[in-house]
Amino acid sequence: MTVGSVRAARTLFVTETMFDSITSLAELAETVRRYGRLYVRYSEGPQGDREGSVDTESGLPLPGLSANPLHAQPWWTRELEDWLARQVCQYRELAEKNPDRFAWVLSGTEAGRGPDCEPLVRAVVPIAKLDPALLDEAAHRYETRFDAGHGPED
Repeated sequence: MTVGSVRAARTLFVTETMFDSITSLAELAETVRRYGRLYVRYSEGPQGDREGSVDTESGLPLPGLSANPLHAQPWWTRELEDWLARQVCQYRELAEKNPDRFAWVLSGTEAGRGPDCEPLVRAVVPIAKLDPALLDEAAHRYETRFDAGHGPED
């Protein structure tokens, strides 16, 4: 690790320690209600994210970690668990393509938006890993309660 990357890691993370595992959507919803603004990220975890996120198309470093918001938007009128299932499933294929990646929940400060308009998070505090049972529950809920994968041209 270079001096610059050590400095970046210090400003990117408040801590890299993550103790808990969340095993159900109900438990995840309770965690979001307790903390407020939380995000989900698929990666090799805090230790693997020390260098931060990079825009893969341009090669430019991003000012925070790419993440998906777990806190529902004000216009969302369905159950929080529906929102969570949708958000958790959005990038699940990253873990399917790379078994070293896993889903984890973090809090932090939004430092901008990435190239896909995703939040970029700094001052990261890891909260918990998402258990495979939760991911399966989320996928089932997303597939049964949404018109998953359909857009305006479908």
